Amino acid sequence: MSKTNLEIDEKLVLQVQSGDTIALPELVKRWHKAFCNKAYWLTKDSDLSKDIAQDCWKIIIEKIQDLKDPKSFGSWALRIVYSKSLDALRDLQRKRHELQSYVLNQTEAEEEPIDNSDLKMNLLKQIKALPEQQQMVLKLFYTENYSLKEISKLLDISVGTAKSRLFHAREKLKITIKIQK
Repeated sequence: MSKTNLEIDEKLVLQVQSGDTIALPELVKRWHKAFCNKAYWLTKDSDLSKDIAQDCWKIIIEKIQDLKDPKSFGSWALRIVYSKSLDALRDLQRKRHELQSYVLNQTEAEEEPIDNSDLKMNLLKQIKALPEQQQMVLKLFYTENYSLKEISKLLDISVGTAKSRLFHAREKLKITIKIQK
């Protein structure tokens, strides 16, 4: 940075430190774009870089009174931007890791077999309580994977009758299972 720019920064910082309210907006005009560019260079995210620059200005405003060498404002402020950018990247990496762990845990939880033997036993009991014609259609349709047309040919009944038996069997099972819950 040229000597005149350093002198301008020094003058503005001294004015801010002495309580001049006009000097701070001038300092922001001079440096905000550079802060955004530095943060973007590190994060490769324009929205995040703008947020980082904004957060840095909050810190700078709080700590500018403690700055001993006003000429070093630029390097001091850019170090803050650099640190905040790295913090943001670490935060993103931590969140990404947490999300991956969550997804992995969800996948493992889904793969664990569910003990539904009581439900199976109850369902088999209810199926055995159905009329034999309905049991036969259920068995052919669900366990043997026959179509309704194939079932009608096997049992020598119409497709409509096969549909009706399957429908009534399902309805009876729904009712008996709901009552038992």
